[in-house]
Amino acid sequence: MTFKLLAVSAALIGFTMTGAVIPGICDEATPPAVKVAAASQAVTAPDFAGISNWFNSKPLNISDLRGKVVLVDFWTYGCVNCVNTLPHVTDLYAKYKDKGLVVVGVHTPEFPFERSASNVQAALKRHGITYPVAQDNDSKTWDAYRNQYWPAQYVIDQTGKIVFQHEGEGRYDEIDRTVAKLLNASS
Repeated sequence: MTFKLLAVSAALIGFTMTGAVIPGICDEATPPAVKVAAASQAVTAPDFAGISNWFNSKPLNISDLRGKVVLVDFWTYGCVNCVNTLPHVTDLYAKYKDKGLVVVGVHTPEFPFERSASNVQAALKRHGITYPVAQDNDSKTWDAYRNQYWPAQYVIDQTGKIVFQHEGEGRYDEIDRTVAKLLNASS
């Protein structure tokens, strides 16, 4: 084995062991881009569809929430990444609920055990969730939003347009700034 081949082999083993990404080769590991739309280019938010249960609220629909800023948060209690975002979502709700923010958690199960209403209710209690949560067992709302990830957040402006979208953990300050900016614009 030549020295060059040995060095290349060691480098590949190192990338494999550390989970590093080789640009141009491992593009599938690139995190999804954050989508932010100008109001003129924004898509109207779909309504909540196929909801089997509502927790902490009567049934809601997007058209009745016009005039409010809405954060739709797709999650499921069995997803560790979703659970990691919940403190940020509940803090955002506490910070802005009296200023016009409505948070709607859309619990869309990934596994059969997550379909149980009593399990969802227990998760809401465990995580201190007091904002409305829709149980989307048949993924109808998930499909209406063309969502693909747990967790995912959609910020909807006062006219019902999706103006910010993010998949995964993080970007908490950016979500906060987007909500704050929209709420200040209406006051």
